[in-house]
Amino acid sequence: MAQLKYTPTERIAIKQPVSRITYMVEACRDKKVLDLGCYDETAISKENTDTYLFDQITKVAALHIGVDNSNLLPDDGLAINDITRIVKGNIYELDKLDLGNENFDVIIAGELIEHLPNTLEFFERLKTQFKGKRLICSTPNATSFSNLLLSFFKRESTHIDHLQVYSFKTLNTLCRMAGFENWEIIPYHVKFTEMILAARSIKKLVVKSSEYIVNGIECIFPLTGGGYIIDITL
Repeated sequence: MAQLKYTPTERIAIKQPVSRITYMVEACRDKKVLDLGCYDETAISKENTDTYLFDQITKVAALHIGVDNSNLLPDDGLAINDITRIVKGNIYELDKLDLGNENFDVIIAGELIEHLPNTLEFFERLKTQFKGKRLICSTPNATSFSNLLLSFFKRESTHIDHLQVYSFKTLNTLCRMAGFENWEIIPYHVKFTEMILAARSIKKLVVKSSEYIVNGIECIFPLTGGGYIIDITL
């Protein structure tokens, strides 16, 4: 975990950006995984691509149980296969859900906490319920290069139901206030997946090239990465 003074000019020790999908999938390999807020990651547009997180976790996990409260889910959830299912329910009330009494190794919260009204409460509940387990979250970066660039053109890339966007220091503060004893904050590269999948011919090439250039800038200036992975011991 970072040792910060929270002064404006202090230098932050930060790793090079990683692939969000690769990092999270490898953490789930041969593990029993609880995947919170998972249903948005199963968007049809990402199916059969290497950015389809839920499917990628299913390929490597020993057990994969998702939880989501999406209205698109049937009340009895979705059974994908013998080791994978999605339970419809509230992530703040996991103790009330039928998760099969499994002893999960890893809890995943991919691109979730920016949607929550109270992330600190979410962290505190997980710490109480899954003490000693590994929690891996990912979330967009408040100081990302791609959004900074858009701001010069009076634009911002933010989903309609995002309630907040975090920086390195605010994520560190959340972990400290939640009482975690061990955590790491790692930047990840931005991906323009939806734009690439929707584009055709020359436009697709332009978008892919832009992604490549932005990822290069993120390597030089890691605090401008597209988002952060927070790897926590609960």
